[in-house]
Amino acid sequence: MKARVTVMLKDGVLDPQGEAIRQALGSLGFDGVTGARQGKVIELDVAPDTEEAQIAEMCEKLLANTVIESYRIEVL
Repeated sequence: MKARVTVMLKDGVLDPQGEAIRQALGSLGFDGVTGARQGKVIELDVAPDTEEAQIAEMCEKLLANTVIESYRIEVL
């Protein structure tokens, strides 16, 4: 079974990489981009009996810094 975890900075947390992306797109002529946020996607191969609560525990303990990041879990 596969699980996809998307980790993003929480709203209000400064995202210098996202800002660099926005500025670079503007310099390439893509003037319509008014904001960009950068995150990470982690795909996990897990045992078929793995519960979403276990994946959430993985996020809380290792995959996301929950002070400044939020996460979304998709079981595929």
